[in-house]
Amino acid sequence: MTADLVDLVDTPLPTVFPAYGQTPSDEVAAQLGAVSPRLAEADAFVIVTPEYNHSFPAPLKNAIDWHNEQWHAKPVGFISYGGLAGGLRAVEQLRVVLAELHAVTIRNTVSFHNYGEIFGADGKPADPACDAAAKAMLDQLTWWAQALRDARRARPYAV
Repeated sequence: MTADLVDLVDTPLPTVFPAYGQTPSDEVAAQLGAVSPRLAEADAFVIVTPEYNHSFPAPLKNAIDWHNEQWHAKPVGFISYGGLAGGLRAVEQLRVVLAELHAVTIRNTVSFHNYGEIFGADGKPADPACDAAAKAMLDQLTWWAQALRDARRARPYAV
């Protein structure tokens, strides 16, 4: 696998959509051009999200909403962090949103509960179980990515 990090801080997207039926301005098209082709090329995604007020942050929803076909028939894994729930409530809401876009979410997740207390001075999690959780999620993501890529090549996905 080859990873391509799309950092929403480095690639902010507009927060206002054009009126229904209107095309985005040239400026908006340029902003989308920094992200859209990368999402279209991807065979799978891993979304890293914090949890705020039992949900995921607005810039993430905005990035999802600006794209549609880029998510179709592609698997999505999650890494979440937060307080007691470890971001899992944000992940559960993301599953519903991504289902609407015909994405396939992976059951296994990596979640960091009380994340402020579990990382060492080197920035790595102190719990070795994190590696096992990451491996399980990535193994499932890889299986789905290959299966869905092959399926999309054999027959374009129909919405």
